[in-house]
Amino acid sequence: MINKEQYYYGFAVEKTGKRIKHAFQKAFAENGIDITVDQWVILYELHKKNGLSQNELAQYTFKDPPTVTRIIDLLSKKGFIDRLPSKNDRRKFEIHLTELGKKKITVFLPIAEKVRIQGWKNLTIEDYNDLLRILNKIFNNLGN
Repeated sequence: MINKEQYYYGFAVEKTGKRIKHAFQKAFAENGIDITVDQWVILYELHKKNGLSQNELAQYTFKDPPTVTRIIDLLSKKGFIDRLPSKNDRRKFEIHLTELGKKKITVFLPIAEKVRIQGWKNLTIEDYNDLLRILNKIFNNLGN
């Protein structure tokens, strides 16, 4: 049986997630980077695997497809990405980083890394592994 205090853990995860997002946004703003954290997430996924479809980006970032479409539109206007017809399916588009987008990634990555390092400061590898194991278990328990 779960007691009332255990409900707090869900809120702790949520407030920590919001603090992390705020730290990234603040670091971007302080460095004159005109993107949101949600835009960064899309750019980072494309940095890891360029040429993803909009649906794949939605799946990998856990964002709904209309949100991904809006973000792609904004990143395209900034010149960071291009929509190119899929070579395998004419009904689909692949999203690619432009040369400007690739250059911006090299600027954004060190700033994002600083935020990550600050957030993980004083955690051991065991702390990190325990946290990841627990969060994955909760994620999988909630399914779909």
